Amino acid sequence: MRNTVDILGVKVDKITAAYALKKAEQMVRTPGTSVIFTPNPEIIMAAHEDAEFKKVLNSADMCTPDGIGVVYAAKMLKTPVPERVAGFDLTCGLLESIRKTGEGVFLFGAKPGVAETAAQKLREKYVGLKISGVQHGYFSDSESADIADKINASGAKLLLVCLGAPKQEKWISDNMGRLSNVNLCMGVGGALDVFAGVVKRAPDIFIKLNLEWFYRFCKNPSRLGRFAALPKFILTVKGYEKRGDK
Repeated sequence: MRNTVDILGVKVDKITAAYALKKAEQMVRTPGTSVIFTPNPEIIMAAHEDAEFKKVLNSADMCTPDGIGVVYAAKMLKTPVPERVAGFDLTCGLLESIRKTGEGVFLFGAKPGVAETAAQKLREKYVGLKISGVQHGYFSDSESADIADKINASGAKLLLVCLGAPKQEKWISDNMGRLSNVNLCMGVGGALDVFAGVVKRAPDIFIKLNLEWFYRFCKNPSRLGRFAALPKFILTVKGYEKRGDK
């Protein structure tokens, strides 16, 4: 049974990074399509304001606490999570695992050409990793079913969907019926841009100090509007706690 904390109506798993990786490894090797989402404060706020998106997030088999703001929110609600479990780090751990056991991964998302570059660099980093296919994230609604069928026919057991929230989560939910051969779907935002080298992740010291958000802001001040959402998230959680909403 899952052990979760309710944050603005989103069920977030109270797990460690090690436990999340172990569960993900089990899912990718077990027939039947499982789903992992990685909600950060921005995603949880979006779900708080979008009932359909909230339902999609809560349909996942695991939602990791991605973002120090989520960790703080759980603590405020007196139901703390053990630690932050970043979706990017979980993805890297899983790729390291499946390169040894042979399960294929399909890369879906980002601008045209990015997934191909990411695939090349991932093969170099994770020697032996099987890339079953790639697909950019610029498509029309009418193409969605064909993309899902392409993924399903690829033989991939792991699908990384990098379309940004809430598009990636809703796409997975809408196309689950066409992904019967995929064992695990994960929504992991901008991971392909990082893997391809288009975007640089924060240095380790920022990650260890839970200041990855600050590094991203310094590199791209135009994201101020997104970072301003964090105080709103904390204040909303505070009000949620006082009302006892569930």
